[in-house]
Amino acid sequence: MITTKSKYFILILVPVLLTGCLGTQHLKEGQKRLIQQSVKAPEGIDHEALRNLYAQRPNRRLLGLPIYHLVGIYYWGEKTYDREKYVRKKEKVEQKFNAKIAGTSSQRKINNYQFRKQKKMDRLNSFIENGNHFMQWGEQVAVFDSGLVETTINRFRNYLFSEGYFHNHVTTKTTSLGKFVSVSYRVEASAPYMIDTIFYRISDSSVYRLIKNSGTQSYIRKNHRYRQEDFEKERERLDLLLKDNGYFDFSRQYVDFSIDTAMRGNRKVAVMIEVLDPAKRGYHKQFRIDSVRFTADAGVTNPGFERTTRTYRDVQYSSYHDYYSLKILSQRLFLSPENLYSLTKTYESQRQLANLDAFKFVNINYDTSGGKFIANIFASPLKRYEWTNELGVNVTQGYPGPFYSVSLKKRNIFRGLENLELSGRFGVEGVASATEELNVYKSIEASANAALIFPQFIWPFREATQIRLGKYNPKTRLSLGYTYTDRPEYRRTSTTFSNTYTWQNQRTTQYSLALTNISLIDSKNISAGFKQRLHELDSLGNYNLARSFDPSFVSSMIFSITWNRDYGSLDKHSIFIRSQFETGGTTLNLIDTDIITDQGLKYFKYLRFSFDVRRVRILNKWAQLAYRFNTGIAYSYGSNNSLPYEKYYFAGGSRSVRAWRPRRLGLGSLPPPLAANPVVDGTFSYQFERPGEILMEGSLELRTKLVGFIDGAVFVDAGNVWTFKQQKEATGTGNSQFKGGSFYKELGIGTGFGLRFDFTFLILCFDVGIKAYDPARDPGDRFVLDKVRFFKPYARKVGEGENTRYLNIKEPVIYNIGIGYPF
Repeated sequence: MITTKSKYFILILVPVLLTGCLGTQHLKEGQKRLIQQSVKAPEGIDHEALRNLYAQRPNRRLLGLPIYHLVGIYYWGEKTYDREKYVRKKEKVEQKFNAKIAGTSSQRKINNYQFRKQKKMDRLNSFIENGNHFMQWGEQVAVFDSGLVETTINRFRNYLFSEGYFHNHVTTKTTSLGKFVSVSYRVEASAPYMIDTIFYRISDSSVYRLIKNSGTQSYIRKNHRYRQEDFEKERERLDLLLKDNGYFDFSRQYVDFSIDTAMRGNRKVAVMIEVLDPAKRGYHKQFRIDSVRFTADAGVTNPGFERTTRTYRDVQYSSYHDYYSLKILSQRLFLSPENLYSLTKTYESQRQLANLDAFKFVNINYDTSGGKFIANIFASPLKRYEWTNELGVNVTQGYPGPFYSVSLKKRNIFRGLENLELSGRFGVEGVASATEELNVYKSIEASANAALIFPQFIWPFREATQIRLGKYNPKTRLSLGYTYTDRPEYRRTSTTFSNTYTWQNQRTTQYSLALTNISLIDSKNISAGFKQRLHELDSLGNYNLARSFDPSFVSSMIFSITWNRDYGSLDKHSIFIRSQFETGGTTLNLIDTDIITDQGLKYFKYLRFSFDVRRVRILNKWAQLAYRFNTGIAYSYGSNNSLPYEKYYFAGGSRSVRAWRPRRLGLGSLPPPLAANPVVDGTFSYQFERPGEILMEGSLELRTKLVGFIDGAVFVDAGNVWTFKQQKEATGTGNSQFKGGSFYKELGIGTGFGLRFDFTFLILCFDVGIKAYDPARDPGDRFVLDKVRFFKPYARKVGEGENTRYLNIKEPVIYNIGIGYPF
């Protein structure tokens, strides 16, 4: 048996043993290992930008600890690496595929063999040039190089100069301790140079006026610090400005800048912006479009037939068959004869035509031969029918189980660029019993859905209005769905219909309005045990769950805004914001509600709002800091005075507070029922979901690369759900009502760690959630981090009969599996 003292000894000893493997045995005679670099610079200078300029770097450490795991991995792989083995294998592969290619006359097989051969050759070449998997995943020991210190100094000075610090000085201090070296850089710089005067040298008066009138958009401004990056941005801006105003053959090479610091006084810069003229023509020419020609079936051959040409809104459309609505195509095309050439309108036309999901590619080029300026658009059509099949394993909030899904898409079904989508799904997974402890049952879920997507708003707008709206990528989606759920406790069906409009005003922002969203929900075959549990909850004031199993008619209108700036990118800072407002029962104002109630159906009136913001900050090329804040509120009113069960908020699970089981955290400090056997099960029974009307949760997660395709993470989650009115539980006297002055004391807090397996086509996440603060416990016993247990919980039984108590109850960790990042 391991004692407490032994545990602490092991916790201290393991890091010591791991830090002993510092890789110094891999150094040659006279070499030293670089273990640390630092930089000190005046306020206002970007320290992170300087650190990115290091010419050499220390070896990466595991989660900031002095554990150089990648060094060990590299040299472990080097011990077993045999380069000649891969060379011989490459020769065999090449001979094998060359023989197969020579032995067939089928071009299809030849192409297949060549593709497979190249794929295997690339893989073997990687092993030959870069070593085996472990060598590629690991790192060679970082050997200190004084020459690279000088390279870093030069990089620093060049960067400081580009940022306006023309007078700068960089010194270094190298500290050696045995075979280890650390380097510190000190940057000294005087005040930066400021732009004092801006001149223009532009002989073309039209170009001069265009640039001068756009001065408020310029990146180069008086009294701003000199930054070389701004000059590059200004060159790009001027290039786009002229190309958007008809200057088709303008090039950024025509833009030049001259800098003068000699005659401007103390740290002042004069800037000359010059636009050179073309050598041959001697002036910059504006181009107007003479004609627009659209080929809707580029790449398609039809021997014996010629394309027919139709004209709509002065655009010539050519194709073998009259498949596409010219009215819809014209809404996504922003080029027309007599208009000046515009690069932005060209790109926007290309993007919006691609958004129709009708073409594989859309190319737009311009023909200047023959004294004409002709816009040629070539669109290659996608297949009208598209099948997809998927067989896999559910990794949701329950236990893993198999699923199969199939979908069919028919494009351009009514020749108005509408798409019909049909899909079906059947899955089985394990779910915790709702009436018994420690039992897992099979849950079957099947669904069928049909959707018709129109590439415009189905609304009585005039044609001119529809054309103006085309740049917002408008879509109307009519969908009908049916879901069937079969569990041992009940059988539940849901039939839904929705009419949703979506549009974008820029690439980062999307709007959605579900004008009609109707669901018909029915529950049958409710088991006796489950009915009894619903009755118990109802008698205690927790009537939400009970009412959710009555036959219901749910109608609502939903408006949402989604703002996504590079979210999911691992190369730059990114942010995702989603806000949604929903009003329930709105459509019932247009009809007699007696029609609903006469059928034995309940209907709901409610207001619901949610706000979710997620952000990822790139710390370096190996680590990111991700954080999230998610909140929501739902309020019911009317005679029913309840929410549909699907509209409640829940906390806990792999995408929420990971130290609690899915949907089991809450309500406030109101404790769940006591477990039937605390010695085996822990303090509380988490078999029942805990629906709330107010949600607040947040997460902070540090993600870092470990080795190869495996990443690691450590995280902290906090959150809970509350109700507007106080509810009761058979055991416990805690608070479920949200109170502004004390809600923060009822936040459930969890921490933990996890692994992410990046298989390129999917990311599999495995997280271990550990409770740190449990608001359901007594106020003096809520800190539970010291009670963690990775396997079965346990307690010490004290007393007998009515005096039985359980002391030192341990909290089990929660293991979460998911597809994709938690947020």
